[in-house]
Amino acid sequence: MPKFEECLARLEKIVNELEKGELPLEKALALFEEGVQLSNSCRKELDEAEGKIEILMKQNGKLQAEPFESRPAEAVSKS
Repeated sequence: MPKFEECLARLEKIVNELEKGELPLEKALALFEEGVQLSNSCRKELDEAEGKIEILMKQNGKLQAEPFESRPAEAVSKS
């Protein structure tokens, strides 16, 4: 299974190709489907990482929840 960074890089390439609007419909649909699968994979990996962070933050048997600050979606898609 590709690593998170590899999935994200491929997803960015797919988005760039789709935004150009120069692909035949069949190719665009195939890329869109691949993009959805990559997006789901990235989301799953992020959820797992967040769970690990929560476990690591446990102290004295109590979870000390702290807000997890993430970059805005716009910054992620353009970086």
